Amino acid sequence: MTGPCLPRGRAAMALIAAVLASACAQHVGLTEVLERPAERALMNGLRAYEDGQYADAERALKKALETGLGSAKDRANAHKHLAFVYCTSQRAPACEAAFREARGADPAFMLSRAETGHPMWGPVYRKVAASASATAQR
Repeated sequence: MTGPCLPRGRAAMALIAAVLASACAQHVGLTEVLERPAERALMNGLRAYEDGQYADAERALKKALETGLGSAKDRANAHKHLAFVYCTSQRAPACEAAFREARGADPAFMLSRAETGHPMWGPVYRKVAASASATAQR
């Protein structure tokens, strides 16, 4: 296992898929996407996260967001992984805020079933999702 939730093979495939989806959505090549500072920082952050280097992941993911990720899904993904880092380091308020930011970046944002069931961030995510549902019903 790498990181708290994904086997290395699945994580690598998810990482590649995210970059390719970003490239396809913007009609550019993978090389061109990786030349962009924000997308390169996102890739570095996701790689550091999967390698268990959470401080490095946090720095790179914040840099990706500050530098200006072009895709809403990429911004949501950066916030999601920041939430994971915050929850695993027992920073629940920051974790909750990062999940809210992910939903703000991409209203369709959702964790997978496995991620939702994670004992560290699952309860925080479910709280944010329930709050968003309650707000939407008003």
